[in-house]
Formats: sequence, C-alpha cells, structure tokens
Amino acid sequence: MFTISHVNVKILEYHGDWRDSALLRIERGMSVRKYLKMVKEYVKKSDMLLLSLCIVCSIFGIVIISSATHSFHTNQYVYIQTGALILGIVAFVVMSLLDLDIITDKWKWIFAFNILFFLTLLIWGVEGGTGNRGWLRFGPIGIQPAEVVKITFTILLAKQICFLNSHDLNAPISLAQLVAHFIIMFGLIILVSDDLGSALVYLIIFIVMLFTAGVKLRWFGLGLLLVAIASPIMWNMLGDYQKQRILAPYFPETIDPSGLGVTWQPNQSKIALASGGLRGEGLYNGVQSQSSALPSKHTDFIFAVAGEELGMIGCLAIILLLTAVIVRCIYVGVKCNDSMGMLVCMGFAGMLMFQTFENIGMCVGLTPVIGLTLPFFSYGGSSVLTLFAAMGVVSGIWLRRKPGRRHYSSAGQ
Repeated sequence: MFTISHVNVKILEYHGDWRDSALLRIERGMSVRKYLKMVKEYVKKSDMLLLSLCIVCSIFGIVIISSATHSFHTNQYVYIQTGALILGIVAFVVMSLLDLDIITDKWKWIFAFNILFFLTLLIWGVEGGTGNRGWLRFGPIGIQPAEVVKITFTILLAKQICFLNSHDLNAPISLAQLVAHFIIMFGLIILVSDDLGSALVYLIIFIVMLFTAGVKLRWFGLGLLLVAIASPIMWNMLGDYQKQRILAPYFPETIDPSGLGVTWQPNQSKIALASGGLRGEGLYNGVQSQSSALPSKHTDFIFAVAGEELGMIGCLAIILLLTAVIVRCIYVGVKCNDSMGMLVCMGFAGMLMFQTFENIGMCVGLTPVIGLTLPFFSYGGSSVLTLFAAMGVVSGIWLRRKPGRRHYSSAGQ
C-alpha cells in the first residue's frame, strides 16, 4: 500500500539526487575553471615567443617540402612532417614542464640511456639514405638516436660542468672528466653509425658549453694543439670518399675535375640558387627543384629549393627566422640567472648555429656535404621532434627563471 511515508522518501531521494548532480556540476565547473587558469598561467609564464618562432619555421618548412616533393606524386612527406609538428608542439609543452634539477638527479640513468640508445644501432641500425647506419626503423617511422641524445647529452653535460665548477672547473682532473664524457659520446656515434655530421654537432655543443662555463683559453689552445698533432692519424682513419667530400669545396677541380662525383650535389644546388634571383620562380615552378637534378631536395638541400622558388627574399626570411630562434635561446640563457639553465640554452644555441651554418654552407658550396639538415625546415620527423623538445627545455628554463647571480667567470680570465 502506497502511503505518505513513501511519498516523503521519494521526495527526499529526489532532492538528494538533485543536490548530488548540482554538486557534481559545480565541481566540474570548478575543475574546468581551474584547468583554464592553469593553461592561462602556463601561456603567461612560458616562452610563447620561442614556440611561435618554431611553429612559423616549421610551417614555412612544410610549404617548401610540399613543393620539393611535388614531383614525387605523393603527399606522404607533408603528412609526416605535419604530424611531427603537432607532436613537436606537445613535446615542447611536456619538456617545458619538466624541472631540470629533478631530472639531473637521475644523471646515472641518463648517461646509461645515452650509451644504450646508441648501442641499439649495432643490432637494429639501418641506413637512412645518408650513407650511415644512424637510424632505427619501425615501418614508416624512423628514429635517429643521435638526434634524441643531443638533448640528454646537453643537459647531462651542463649538470657535470656545474658540479665540477663547485670544485675547480679548470683543474686538469675536472677537464679530463669532461673530455672523457665527450669522447665516449663522439666515439659511439662514429663507431655505431659512422655519422661524422652528427658527431661534429656534439663537438660544437661541447666547445660552446665549455667556453660559456669559463674554461680558460689556454685549455682550448692546448686542445687545438693536440688535434693538430693527431690530425694525420685521424685523417688516415677516414675513407677516401669522406676525404674527397671534405676537400671538394676547396679544391673542386683537383678532387672532381668532371664535376660528376662528390661536387655534383653542391653544383646542382648552386645552379638552383643562382636561377632563383631576387624573387624566385615561384612555388612548384623551379626547374631544378621540380626535377631529379637537385638531390636530397627535401632534406639536405631544402635551402636550395627555397632559393630557386622563393629567391633571395625567401632565403633571407629563413635566415632571419632561424637567427631569431638562436638569439632567443641566448637571451633566455643570459636572463635565467641559473648556471645550469644558461649552459643548456647556450648548448642548444650552438647546436642550431652550427647546423644552420653548415647546411647553408654546403648548399652554396662553402662547406663539405656531411648530411646535416636545416633546423625546422628540412624534412625529418626525428629532427623536428628533437628541436621542439629542446626548445621546450629552453622554455622551461624561462618559466622557472629565478633571481640570483651566476658564479662563472669569463673564459679569458
């Protein structure tokens, strides 16, 4: 029998359900507002200028890649590069949220990761179209360990320098430890992949960070002297083709009189650049770029495609954009007031400077062709992800910048 008490129970149940659902809606609203507040705070404090510059460079690069690969009759490269850009933005955000001080507390694990990741190439390494076994291939996805380890190597080296600086950075034992760290990484790259280009990037990062840290100039002089003494041995260790590539820009008529050997690539690149003039021939209209005459046109020689189709104006735009990214990294390093953060920023700036200079140099025939891509512009998922992750680390340093004075003296003192 249905009674008044049943009605009261139903009313109480109804009001209880209403209160629960109302509280749930309020909690959800508060969670959304809290989330939006966190996003707003992140956007306000992180380096949105750096992220914007990276995105503009990558989109510009995708446009040029689209034109460079137009003759391939596939959009695969554009899709992959676009996907890499999206993942790169995610990597930027994630890396900017990581605290370097916490990460580097696990330095032993980072060092082990660097070594083991390189050693995987001995088993699963494949040739990636660059003449070296520097790639791990998973179907259509390729990963280049040398690209990924640039980040962990730079962070770990910064940690090591800061630790040794607390004792005496310029002491022979301290420098010996730093050199040993570098030689292990440099030697592994050469041993497992024979990738001289990537190895040289690590060398530049190492030199820039040591100079920034205040290593005395006499030690750099001693290093140059030792390299000069050992150079005949190192030269004899190179293959004939590597020697020809190194000498070709400076002795082209002696090394390759026919112009059909090691000078073929830079010669075709120079033809493409020269034909572009001031404004270029227009996207998808370059004679060299839309044929098979220009080799590696979406990777190593993407700058030549830009020169032919967008002219000097396009080339200057690329140089200015990359210069802005490099200057921003240096600015963050100078302003962060943190020794390790400064070293990391300068290391990444050195990496970008060298890769930009070397890539453009080999396109115009001034530097050897060693397979280094143009940052953010050349096709390559591993490269784009690594660059965005590295810039995310820089953004995180900017986000957590703090007052205080660095304790490094100048390198010349």
